[in-house]
This record gives sequence, structure tokens and C-alpha cells, in this order.
Amino acid sequence: MSELVTGEAVALEVRPARLPSRALAVLLDLVVAVAVYVAVTVALVAATSSLDTAAQTALSIAVFVLLLVGGPIAVETLSHGRSLGKMACGLRVVRDDGGPIRFRHALVRGLLGVVEILLTFGVVACIASLVSARGRRLGDVFAGTLVVRERVPAASAGFLPPPPPWLAHRVSGLDLSAVPDDLWLAVRQYLTRMGQLDRGVGWGMAERLAADVAARTGAPVPTDVPPAPYLAAVLHERQAREARRAFGGGSPAGGWSVGPTSPVSPSSAPAPPESPTAGSTRPTDAVPPSVPPATGFVPPA
Repeated sequence: MSELVTGEAVALEVRPARLPSRALAVLLDLVVAVAVYVAVTVALVAATSSLDTAAQTALSIAVFVLLLVGGPIAVETLSHGRSLGKMACGLRVVRDDGGPIRFRHALVRGLLGVVEILLTFGVVACIASLVSARGRRLGDVFAGTLVVRERVPAASAGFLPPPPPWLAHRVSGLDLSAVPDDLWLAVRQYLTRMGQLDRGVGWGMAERLAADVAARTGAPVPTDVPPAPYLAAVLHERQAREARRAFGGGSPAGGWSVGPTSPVSPSSAPAPPESPTAGSTRPTDAVPPSVPPATGFVPPA
């Protein structure tokens, strides 16, 4: 079982799809594609009966490439990894880190699928899926993708702790483009399992992961922020950006509403609490700037 996080900022524990379900999804997709191809071919033959044989052959090849090769690529790109067959079987294509696939991923999978599925009748794809530990065919290996099961019992979903609201604006301006996918996956797996770890071991892992993330972003971890809340805030910021790219703006679906997700200018940053004066009572929710609020993450004794 693999723990991944989707690009829509929904934390899920998903399972890689195995050969039987993937084969059924591919079969359903092929049935639909072949039916459309036959219908379009019959219509073209009737409409181009006056053309010579060479022109008809060229049109037939163009229709074949457009429908049986370009069609699946377009469908997976526009649906973020869900074809008709995969939706029927509860499957989805995602990146290795669980994010939504883009055109380049669908293109590599589609081109290699011509050889793996169409030209060899699925023999190469079946052998590759049986050999792979996560059931991936060659197209998935070269594209950096994975077919996963979306229909997972709710009880199996891991708990991902939300980031502290007071920390959200401090990581919103970080450059996360250089952080590799495997590091994101390691961060999320740590956050979902840190309650099961020994406190000292968990603290050491959080420090190493936070240092790795900070080295890739070019900004050090704030000295007054424990490593685990820092990782939660950075991961949430990354998920929010993925959601905005996938949906074209707005609040991330399924994410946490924890304040701004864009860089905060000094003029709009929250002001520090006022110093108490004589005869006044300090608000109970005011926190000194030098002391971060309690987050539930405590360093080892």
C-alpha cells in the first residue's frame, strides 16, 4: 500500500492498481475507442468515395492516430488521469508523488501504449505490470506515473495534521519548485505516522526532513518554529498551489482554510500584540512574538 496526496489537496491513502483492474479499464477504453473509430471510418468512407485510394488510405491512418492514440492522451490530460474505463473501475493515473498528471505524462504513456497495448495486444504491458512491484507498465515507468485505486475505505485514510494558522503566511513566499517529488512524499508519510514514532526518533526525522526542504527552497527553517509544524505548513502550501494550478484559482478543494496562501507584504502582515498598559488586561489569546503558540509538537525531553 502506498500513501499519496492528490493535486486537489485531498490527503488520501491509496493503493496501486493491480493487473486485473487495470486490464478491465483498458479493455473498456479500447471498446469505446474502437466503436468511435469504426463509426468515424464508415462515415469517412461514405463521404470520400470519390477520392483515390491513396487519399483514402492517408485519411484512414490519420483517423487511426487521432482516435486511438491522440484520443486517450487528450482524455487523460483533460480529466487529470481519469479515462472512462478508469472511472468505471475506480482508478486514476497520478504522478509518482500523487499529484495530477499533465500533458507530457499522458503523451509518454500514450505513445508507449501503442507498442505495449495495441501492437503487442497487451502482452508487453501485462508482463511489465506483473514484474513491477506497484503494477506499473513501461509507459508509467518512463512517464513517472502510477495508476492507483481511488475507491478506498474511509477508515484506511491516514490523518494529516493541519499546519498552525499563525505559520501559514511565513511559508507562503517560499520557492518550492526545486523540492523533488520523493522528498514531498517522505514529508507526508512522516506527518501521517509521527504519532507512532518514538519522540526522539520522530524529532530527529523531522529535523532532517526540514533541513532537506529548507536547502531546496533556499530559505532556512525559522529558529522559533519546530520542524514538524514547519513541514506541515510547507506541505499545505504546496498542496494549495497545486490546487490553484489544477482549478485555476480559488480556495483549495478539501484543504485547510488557514489564512493567506500568497506572499504577505510588511504592510499587510499581522501586527504584534500591543504591550499591556496600567489598568488594562492583556487579551488571553495574545501571544508574544518570540514564543510560538502551542501546536502539539513538543521537542524530546
